[in-house]
Amino acid sequence: MKDFRVYNFNPGPATLPLEVLKDAQSELLNFDGTGMSIMEISHRSAPYERVHNQTKADILSLMGLGDDYEVLFIQGGASLQFAMIPMNFATVERKGAYVLSGTFSSNAYKEAATLGVGTIAASSKEGGFRHVPTQDELSIDPNAAYLHVCYNNTIYGTEFHYIPEVDVPLIADMSSDMLSRPIDFKKFDFMYAGVQKNLGPAGVVIVVAKKKMIESSRADLPTMLKYETFLKKNSLYNTPPSWSIYMVGKVVRWIIDQGGLSAMAERNARKAKILYDAIDQSDGFYVGHAEPSSRSFMNVTFRLPTENLEKKFAAEAAENNLIGVKGHRSVGGMRASIYNAMPIEGAEALADFMNRFRQNN
Repeated sequence: MKDFRVYNFNPGPATLPLEVLKDAQSELLNFDGTGMSIMEISHRSAPYERVHNQTKADILSLMGLGDDYEVLFIQGGASLQFAMIPMNFATVERKGAYVLSGTFSSNAYKEAATLGVGTIAASSKEGGFRHVPTQDELSIDPNAAYLHVCYNNTIYGTEFHYIPEVDVPLIADMSSDMLSRPIDFKKFDFMYAGVQKNLGPAGVVIVVAKKKMIESSRADLPTMLKYETFLKKNSLYNTPPSWSIYMVGKVVRWIIDQGGLSAMAERNARKAKILYDAIDQSDGFYVGHAEPSSRSFMNVTFRLPTENLEKKFAAEAAENNLIGVKGHRSVGGMRASIYNAMPIEGAEALADFMNRFRQNN
């Protein structure tokens, strides 16, 4: 039982690299010779500031970004970003434009709409969010403050496989696929991610944005709702979620040690292919939710012939140490989240179970 580990397909909080967990465990009582854990030391101390700043530097390095970008650490989850972004950057005259491709992008739009500063640039809601709106489907006011997209849709299992070409600032919620593959991050003006899906434990949001854009944010906002506060104070205006940032730093270093984003992309594509093959070769027993051109490399969603079979599938999967495969209540069916830390063996184990279950039912 000492090293007993299930294959954790939960969508977030989600699986973390075993090496990272063991490394953190080894430092839990005595971090960096302080005689205390990282959770106990001052966020103003040199040992913590080294962790804080190295994590920022490693993130920018992996993304191929220079010092014209800044990394911010903010609390409140991506849900707070849904409100902070329009508060900081949109106005009634220059509204934010939103691509609705799933639940979280819709929630982001609702916050902007509540503030009276949101418009819809495209939506795939009518088709059940089975695809990501294409470039041709986008309709953006040239005077828009920005275009907001959710790059990977955790609930519906769809993902952007292109970068929108726009003449306004491009903002992306990358909560469930940041640092999972190399893309041209320089084309984005502002990116953010709640880390609990792919990069660490719950408690912190990573914002990676052009300094110029952060500096353009409104000044007439409460202190903790202004991005410029986090920029000027190195995300240390108040006590940061030091444990979460420390763990993100270790996950980012793990990605670097694995070979960087190219290695992550190859690994994630292999896992996704294993599961999509199990769906596509099931003679219709399993039916994927997402259209093939929009399929996610992070969240594989599918249905079975009946809801009773879906309940049985989830129960028997758990008995086989395949945890967290039940789909979101708004979609039903199954969902396998195969983030960076999910080993290829986990995808293989799930695909083997899928094949056995189909044969037996």
